[in-house]
Amino acid sequence: MSKQQPVTIRDRTGIPIADSCEKQGKLLAWLYGSSIGQNALRILTKPLVSDVVGELLEHPLSTAAIPFFVKSKQIPMQDYLPEKYRSFNAFFTRTARPGARPVNQSPELLVSPCDAKLTVLPITEELRFTVKGTEYALPRFLGCKKLANRFAGGWCMVFRLTPDDYHRYCYPDDARVGTTRYIEGMLHTVNPVSSDYVKVYHENTRTITMLCTEHFGHMLQIEVGAMLVGRIVNHPHTPEVKRGEEKGYFAFGGSTVVLLAEADMIAPDAQILKNSEEHCETIVRYGEPIASSLSHT
Repeated sequence: MSKQQPVTIRDRTGIPIADSCEKQGKLLAWLYGSSIGQNALRILTKPLVSDVVGELLEHPLSTAAIPFFVKSKQIPMQDYLPEKYRSFNAFFTRTARPGARPVNQSPELLVSPCDAKLTVLPITEELRFTVKGTEYALPRFLGCKKLANRFAGGWCMVFRLTPDDYHRYCYPDDARVGTTRYIEGMLHTVNPVSSDYVKVYHENTRTITMLCTEHFGHMLQIEVGAMLVGRIVNHPHTPEVKRGEEKGYFAFGGSTVVLLAEADMIAPDAQILKNSEEHCETIVRYGEPIASSLSHT
């Protein structure tokens, strides 16, 4: 396995921002790099453990952790509807105020489905993409080589959510919704440190939805669970959905949304692409533009 590249997060103008996973790095390096830690991970990455943690975070006493979490993660609570939360998980899956996450409606612009740290990656003709120095095989990620072949030469957009992010996600364009496939897996952390030791996107639990979009061809939207995220909650939907319509949410923890675009359909934002080429993530928000349609250029 190839060595992980140093991780930096930059905003779209290229200004360095402190890496949100830096403080966790030493603990995760111990967990993934030591025999004792690896034995612990065999338990921690099981979905059953995340289910138990999820039940604890549904208890009313869990609300005691909310003030500390808000302060330590510097969460701008003015962005969210005021309410008295019944549990920590109710707080974690809170809803944004109307207008706090405006969705760009320009038809030629693809929007981010969530708040996240974004990396845009080319998919090679050999159906591979590289996240932080670790190479992944698209057929294994999707569980289907025939489906993977549709996206050869296209783009893979990896949206890494951390606990401070808004954990609801939307559809990136008007679309007809195809089949959603669920792949049972483990629940490794999506912190980049883990990619030194395990191919997270091959192993983690994930849901895969085909979208026939109005302006960007066929796309796949994939939700990837992570350690202590026992639930990927996708809402029931009509056959046709609208850009910005909420698709679902993640329960507690870090997690990832991945968008796959076919070849010759989109042009990623130039600064996001530059940051990605320099092994940097770009902070993006739910509903803001991240790419343009090649049919409009």
